[in-house]
Amino acid sequence: MTAIKHALQRDIFTPNDERLLGIVNVCKAGKKKKNCFLCATVTTERPVQVKVVKVKKSDKGDFYKRQQTWELRDLTEVDAKDASKENPEFDLHFEKVYRWVASSTAEKNSFISCIWKLNQRYLRKKLEFVNVSSQLLEESVPSGESQSVAGGDEDALDDYQELSTREEQDIESMMEMCEYAISNAEAFAEQLSRELQVLDGANIQSIMASEKQVNILMQLLDEALGEVDTIEGKLSSYEEMLQSVKEQMDQISQSNRLIQISNTNNGKLLDEIQFLVNYMDLSKGHIRALQEGDLTSPKGIEACINASEALLQCMNVALRPGHDKLMAVKQQQHLFAELRDTFARRLTNHLNNVFVHQGHDQSSTLSQHTAELTLPKHSPLHRDLLRYAKLMEWLKNTHREKYEGLSRTYVDYMSRLYEREIKDFFEVAKIKMAGTTKEAKGKFGLHGSSGKLTGSTSSLNKLTVQGSNSRRSQSSSLLDMGNMSASDLDVADRTKFDKIFEQVLSELEPLCLAEQDFISKFFKLQQHPTISPPLAQPETEESDGGTPSRIPPQAEHRHSLSSEKDIVRLMMNKIFQSIETELNSLIALGDKIDSFNSLYMLVKMSHHVWTAENVDPASYLSTTLGNVLVTVKRNFDKCISGQIRQMEEVKISKKSKVGILPFVTGFEEFAELAETIFRNAERRGDLDKAYVKLIRAVFMNVEKVANESQKTPRDVVMMENFHHIFSTLSRLKISCLDAERREAKHKYTDHRQSYVINSLGQPLEKLNHFFEGVEARVAQGVREEEVSYQLAFNKQELRKVIKEYPGKEVKKGLDNLYKKVDKHLCEEESLLQVVWHSMQDEFIRQYKHFEDLIGRCYPGSGITMEFTIQDMLEYFSSIAQSH
Repeated sequence: MTAIKHALQRDIFTPNDERLLGIVNVCKAGKKKKNCFLCATVTTERPVQVKVVKVKKSDKGDFYKRQQTWELRDLTEVDAKDASKENPEFDLHFEKVYRWVASSTAEKNSFISCIWKLNQRYLRKKLEFVNVSSQLLEESVPSGESQSVAGGDEDALDDYQELSTREEQDIESMMEMCEYAISNAEAFAEQLSRELQVLDGANIQSIMASEKQVNILMQLLDEALGEVDTIEGKLSSYEEMLQSVKEQMDQISQSNRLIQISNTNNGKLLDEIQFLVNYMDLSKGHIRALQEGDLTSPKGIEACINASEALLQCMNVALRPGHDKLMAVKQQQHLFAELRDTFARRLTNHLNNVFVHQGHDQSSTLSQHTAELTLPKHSPLHRDLLRYAKLMEWLKNTHREKYEGLSRTYVDYMSRLYEREIKDFFEVAKIKMAGTTKEAKGKFGLHGSSGKLTGSTSSLNKLTVQGSNSRRSQSSSLLDMGNMSASDLDVADRTKFDKIFEQVLSELEPLCLAEQDFISKFFKLQQHPTISPPLAQPETEESDGGTPSRIPPQAEHRHSLSSEKDIVRLMMNKIFQSIETELNSLIALGDKIDSFNSLYMLVKMSHHVWTAENVDPASYLSTTLGNVLVTVKRNFDKCISGQIRQMEEVKISKKSKVGILPFVTGFEEFAELAETIFRNAERRGDLDKAYVKLIRAVFMNVEKVANESQKTPRDVVMMENFHHIFSTLSRLKISCLDAERREAKHKYTDHRQSYVINSLGQPLEKLNHFFEGVEARVAQGVREEEVSYQLAFNKQELRKVIKEYPGKEVKKGLDNLYKKVDKHLCEEESLLQVVWHSMQDEFIRQYKHFEDLIGRCYPGSGITMEFTIQDMLEYFSSIAQSH
C-alpha cells in the first residue's frame, strides 16, 4: 500500500500541488468487483482545500488516473454501517449517496479517522458520523501500515515548514563544501550529525549560563500570577455589581413595558370613544326636525330629509365587538329607535292624508274634461309628492311595513280616482263614435236607432246594438263597398273613428308613462332588485283536504318577484285596472259600428305597442297595449273571415248577365282602403296574410259563380273577373300578391282564348270539314301531292266547297257573331274590342291554314278562296265601326 501511495503522490497529486494524507482500496457495493482508490488530499497552497478523490487504474496501461473529485465541505454524512462489528462497507453522502466496500475494516477505519481529523483541522463543519465508534474519532488509529498512512503523514504535515531563502542558500553552500554530499549521503549525514551534537552541547552550556536570567523570569512569572489573582478578584466584584445593575434594568424595562401597554390601551380607548362620539351622536337640530319638523314646506322637508339620513347613518354604524354591551351605546340605540318610529309615524300619517285628499279632491276637476276628449293631468300632484321621494326611500330602508302600507294606500286611492276619470273619458269617446254614426245615418237616410245619446254605458250599448245590423249592411261587406252612398258614409265615419281612436291612445299613453315614472321615482323601485312587492297579500294554497293552508315563508320568499320592475307593473295593474276593460269595450263598439274599423285599430294599436316596447318592453303600458292588440288582431281576423263567408254565400241572378262580381270590386276597394291605412305600418305582415286569404277566396268563388252561371258563358265570367283582378293587382302593386297577379293574368288569357275559339267555332264549317278529311288522309300515309287524286277530295270537290263561302256570306256570319259577343260581355270591363281583335286573329290563322293546305295538297291547281285576308280585315273593321 505504501508503494501505491508514493506512486499516486508522484504521478497524480504532486503535479497538482496536493498532498495525499489518506487512502483506502474500495469497490462499489452490490456490483461487479472493480477496484479503485479513495484518496483524502490537501493542497499545499493557502488557503488549504480538502478533497476526496477517486483514482482508478487505466485499462490501457499500468498508470493511474483521476476519475472523480468531491470537496470535503460538500460531505454531509459518513455511515460506517456497524460500530460494534467488523464491516468493510461504508457510505459517503455528497450530493447523493455513494456506497463502498473497503478491502479491509482497518483501511476503512483509517480512512474515516483521516476524514474526521481533516474536518476538525480545516473545516470545523457539522459533519455527521453514523455507526462510527467514538473511540475511533477521539484517538489515533492503531500502529501499523495504516498508522504510517494516516497519522504519520498528518503529523509530518503538522511539523513541516517550508525552507526560507536563507536556509536554502546555507544548505547549498554546505553541500558545496562537502563534495561527497551527493555521492555518499551517509557520510554526509554523519558529518551533519556530529556538527549537530556540537551545536547541542553549545546550547546546553548557554542555557546553564543563563540560569540566573531563568530565576529572574520565574520570579516575574510569580508576580504576574499574583497580579492575575488580584484582577480576577476585582472582576468578580465588578460582576456582582453589574448583576445588581442588570436586575434594576430589568425592573425598569418591565415598568416601561407596562407603561407602554397602558398608553396603548388608553390610545385605543380614546379611539373607541371618538368613534362612538363621531358616528353615534345626533345633533339637536336633527332630533328636533325628526320630532317636530314641518312636512309641508320645502325647507321643513329638506331638514327632515337631512335628519333622516343622519339618523339612518347613525343606526347603520358597524359597531365593533363589545360596543353593544356599553350602557351609553344601548341608550343611544334606544333613542334612535324612538326617533325612527316617531318620524316614520309622522311621515306615514302626513302622506296618507295627502293621498286621501288627492283622491277626493280631483273629482271636482273631472267636469272640465267631459266635454272634450282629454284626460286630467296629474303632474302637479307628482311634482309635489316627489319632494318626499328621499323620505320614502328612508322609510323603505327602516320601516318596511309602513312603506308597504303607504304603497297600498296610494294604489287604493289613485285606482279609484283613475277609474272615475278613465270611465268618463271612455264614455265621451263612445258618445262621439256613436254620435258620429247617428249623424251620418240621418244624412243618408239610414235609421239605426230611435233612442237618444246619453252618457251612460247601457244606453250607449243599446244604441250600438240597435244600429249595428243596418250599419253592417251598409259598410262592412266587400259585396256592398261599391254602393256610393254607403261608401261616402264609410269614408266620413272611418276617418272620424280613426281620429277618435288615435286621440284615445294618445291620451292614455302619456298618462300611463307619467304615472309609471312617478311610481318608480317616488317609491324608489328602479335600483335594487328582488324585494317583496308592497301589494303582495298573504298567499294560500289548497291542501289535499281542500282547506287553505299558509305557504311557508321560505316558499313565499322563493316565489317573490324577481325585480322591482315587476312591483311597478303590479302597482300599475291595480291603479289602471279598468284601462284594458274599457279599451276592449271601445274596440268592441268600433267593430260593431263597422267591422272595417278593425283595420284602423290594428294599425294604430300596433304603432303604439311598438312605441311602448321601444321605451320599455316590460312596462305596464307595453303589456296592456299588447294584450289589447291581440283582441284587435282577433277582430281583424274575424272581419276577414266574415268577408270570405259572404263571398261564399253570394247568389247571382239567373235572368241577367253576370258581369264583374260584387266581391271582386269589393276586394279592389278593400285593397285600396287597406293600402291607404297600412302605409308605413309596423304590422304589414298581418295585412299580407289577409290579402292571401281574401284573394284565394275571390279566385275560388269566381270559378264557383262561373260554373253556376246560366245566362253568361263560363269563360266570359272567368275572363272579365280575372281581367279586373289582374288590373287591380297591377295598379296597386301589392308585392305579396305577385304570384296571384300572374295567376290572374294567366286565367284571364286562357279563358279569353277559350271563349274566342268556342265563340268563333268553325265559321267556314264545310270547308273546315273538307280540310280535316285531307289532314286525315295525310296522317294515314297518303302523300300530300296525291290527295287530289282521292275521289272525295279531288279538285272538283274543293272548288264546290269554296263556292259556298263567298265574301258576302262570311261578312254576314261575322256580324251575327259580333252581336252575340256584345250580349255576353259587360260594359264595365270594356273587353269587347279586345275579344273582337282576338277573334280576328284566330279567323286569319284559320284562313292561312286553309291556304297552306291548298298549296301543299293541290299544287299548280290555281284554286283560291272567294275572299282575301284584306277582305277579312275590312269585314272586321266595318262591323266594329258600325256597332
